[in-house]
Amino acid sequence: MLENSPKPIIAIANQKGGVGKTTVAINLAAGMATRGRRILLVDLDIQGSASSILCHPTDTSRERSTGDIASCLLEGRPIADAIATTTQHGLDLAKAGPRMASVDLHLATAPAREHALTRALNHPVISSYDLVILDTSPYLGLLTINAIVACSHIIVPVTCEFLPMLGLKLLRETLAFAKEQFHANAEILGYILTMVDRRERITDEVDAMLRETFGTKVFDGGIRVNTHHKASPSHHQTIYQYEPKGGKGRQDFDQLCDEVERRLSLREVRSKEKP
Repeated sequence: MLENSPKPIIAIANQKGGVGKTTVAINLAAGMATRGRRILLVDLDIQGSASSILCHPTDTSRERSTGDIASCLLEGRPIADAIATTTQHGLDLAKAGPRMASVDLHLATAPAREHALTRALNHPVISSYDLVILDTSPYLGLLTINAIVACSHIIVPVTCEFLPMLGLKLLRETLAFAKEQFHANAEILGYILTMVDRRERITDEVDAMLRETFGTKVFDGGIRVNTHHKASPSHHQTIYQYEPKGGKGRQDFDQLCDEVERRLSLREVRSKEKP
């Protein structure tokens, strides 16, 4: 976590792929932005999914960045060079970049390799944001370790299946290791159920198991199965841009935003929502 900085930095992490990390990262960021906050989303996924969704290749109407987060981590380039505006008002993005898949390999021999992201985030431009959200890769490599070391809190998306539940132990062990070895200060803010379908018995079983294991660390709400979450990325839009007000996707993320605000004791900020 950044030294002497109370700014919340939230990593969305789970070593299991396909649990909705990018969906949660993008739409939590967008939801917070609609509430009048200035948000930076950092794309640390080797697939660069958030960058592909939020950076439409044919859109020339917004400010473009000249760098990417891979260059910041590998070359020490200022993170300001990687930040681009998006069409979601209040939401900026630090793009992944084409070299993201090789960052782990190149960092392996770098000094203080676990603190590369922390160094990148120690830049004056970060102070202009109210909240930083990190979208991580679906494995516990150096990129995810960097996110854990740099962040103040972790949100763990969990699908309503048994296998993702079994993998949570590894994430907790990795967090404990990062605290011991790299002086990480991150705490798990909460577990969020994704792809929730109450018609399936397994949903209630996993929900009950998660709450029995982690208690109040589990968010009250969940992210329901919603075709709009599948469709909005192809339109390069967040759920707040793609789905009309009152839609269940927006409802679910509004509830998540409410809970995150309460858990972080964030002061209420509201402004007129813009497209």
